[in-house]
Amino acid sequence: MSQTIVCAKQGIPLILLSHTEFSDWRLEQSQYVQTWLENTQYEGKGLCLIPSETGELSCALFCSHNLQEFFASADIVKQLPKSQFKLECDESIKLNAAISWGLSHYQFELYKKSGSPKAILAVDNQNIVDQANHFVNAIHLVRDMINTPAGDMMPEHMAKTVEDLAQQFGAQFSQIVGDDLLTENYPTIHAVGRASVHEPRLLDLHWGNPQHPKVTLVGKGVCFDSGGLDIKPTAAMRLMKKDMGGAAHVLGLAYLIMSHNLPIQLRVIIPSVENAVSSNAFRPGDVITTRQGITVEVDNTDAEGRLVLCDALNEACNDKPDVIFDFATLTGACRVALGTELPGFFSTEPKIASDLMQIGQEIDDPVWQLPLHKAYRSLLSSDVADISNCAATPFGGAITAALYLQEFVTPETPWLHFDVMAWNNRKLPGRPVGGEAFGIRTVFEYLKQQYPG
Repeated sequence: MSQTIVCAKQGIPLILLSHTEFSDWRLEQSQYVQTWLENTQYEGKGLCLIPSETGELSCALFCSHNLQEFFASADIVKQLPKSQFKLECDESIKLNAAISWGLSHYQFELYKKSGSPKAILAVDNQNIVDQANHFVNAIHLVRDMINTPAGDMMPEHMAKTVEDLAQQFGAQFSQIVGDDLLTENYPTIHAVGRASVHEPRLLDLHWGNPQHPKVTLVGKGVCFDSGGLDIKPTAAMRLMKKDMGGAAHVLGLAYLIMSHNLPIQLRVIIPSVENAVSSNAFRPGDVITTRQGITVEVDNTDAEGRLVLCDALNEACNDKPDVIFDFATLTGACRVALGTELPGFFSTEPKIASDLMQIGQEIDDPVWQLPLHKAYRSLLSSDVADISNCAATPFGGAITAALYLQEFVTPETPWLHFDVMAWNNRKLPGRPVGGEAFGIRTVFEYLKQQYPG
């Protein structure tokens, strides 16, 4: 993705105003501009291109009811000519305007290059430019990973992505591959991924000062989910390249943390597998002894995400981190409850949950807490093992999945589990159809406030 946000003082003025500011601004303009606005019947809503008296573009004016909305000005990127524009707006909205500008330019170009030039945004503040590009790069990373077809985003490809990120920021990267997962006691990750020719693996990134507070991110990295022997129907399988969306989310969040050099000790753990069908695929009715020693009866092989996550969460707790965040495209039930554009999350820490919801509303990256309703734990009972990987009823499916994961998190460890769609089903300002990051701006803002530099 080419750079579309630069530090410069030159460019066609791009003026962002709230609707209430427009009248006063208009009165301050030349008679020529006022006449142009009158003749074009512009009334302070949307984009207006104002030419000079010689016919050249003099400035671009955009007015919105609420410029504090994160994507308020996002759509102007597609309407402007491919020139350089200098951002002129209130300081309080410059960063958001710059980020939304960069996100609006996103195109997935791995196989189909657009080749078209892009409008450039000039901002006269290097710090804002740097921050904006960090956010844009992080979210583009999430989108690119999710949009990449499974054939080019299998566990070995994901490992290369994590390794490249580690090298970029001076982090340490390691991985456990194939049958070594059994030697190192990650049996559920191995069981889910063993049927694929793409060996399952546990990816592990460490970054930061060991003296700083520990923050651990865990992401579901199911690179393709056929459903296993409980195979999905065609329609349900079509977008399963996005089932590694949780892994993409934690890598995007890690990018933000490392690029902003937050004073934390970061660890990222990704169980990366393909849930394939073969002669050695795990089966409904199988019992697996997890890393923690809990036995799990496989009720449904299509509930594989929680299986790979449970070993990873158990490992995450070994470091006694200050907080664990996990992201996963875990359940359709969460989408039924909240729709595809509002990510649900579960938390063992009410204060963190409250802070996240408030921050999400403030920065226009909403998240919504769902309950860890303990009474539903009995729905995971098994006659032959300590727990079943799937409840007998589909009702409350996001809750029972979260309750399953909670079994593998030590009670004293603050833990938050995000159940995300990772995909835009419809085109929105700054958000094309396809892979998408949900909630990572909110979690990053929480961490930035919690651990200021």
